[in-house]
Amino acid sequence: MIFTATGLSAIRSGRTILHPTDVDIRPCERVGLVGASGSGKSTLGHALIDTLRAQGVRVAHVPQSPDEALDPLRSMDFHWCEAERALGLTHDASRQKKLITTLRIEGGDLHKRPWGWSRGMQQRFVIAMALIGTLDLLVMDEPTSALDPVVAADTMDLLDRYLTERQTAFLLITHDLGLAARRVARVIVMDDGRIVEDAPTEQFLLAPVTQAAKSLCAHRNWLELPC
Repeated sequence: MIFTATGLSAIRSGRTILHPTDVDIRPCERVGLVGASGSGKSTLGHALIDTLRAQGVRVAHVPQSPDEALDPLRSMDFHWCEAERALGLTHDASRQKKLITTLRIEGGDLHKRPWGWSRGMQQRFVIAMALIGTLDLLVMDEPTSALDPVVAADTMDLLDRYLTERQTAFLLITHDLGLAARRVARVIVMDDGRIVEDAPTEQFLLAPVTQAAKSLCAHRNWLELPC
């Protein structure tokens, strides 16, 4: 089944920030949603998540900052148990241990509050929580912004293997074309609240069509980054 959302749009303070847009993602597909800051990527991502969830698609979201997902007054273990309850699941210590080990944050003390963990460990914890349930689609918004390049690359490798084993589709929202180029098979480009290009990654990198896409591809120093 192809996951399809049509007519996604958003208006804020009388200004259209997302023009009517259609998106489809195939099962197990790896898609990158790229564009300059303010192009509407995150807005489209949120609209897509809301629409697909209303259709019964099992979607998890990882925000750009762990601050959006973690309460500084609550322990990490509390957050984990709340996520399980939200999914209607009983606490499973073995599942928790497996996910925490998968994201390589087993050194973190779950009794501590978020500020007792590094930012990078907080972000990987949020990613682990997103994987608690059985997913059709994982949407990640700038998931490596809190990680250094080496840790980011390692985290994305671990995540890719985990999602592949479970045949889960993946939407990566980022302004980092280098990250997208290495991780997705298809690239969607946004500019001024519209999708302006949608192509297989290799085709997109070799022959971008629109000015927005050409601008993203113009600076190739991102090829040197490991993630």
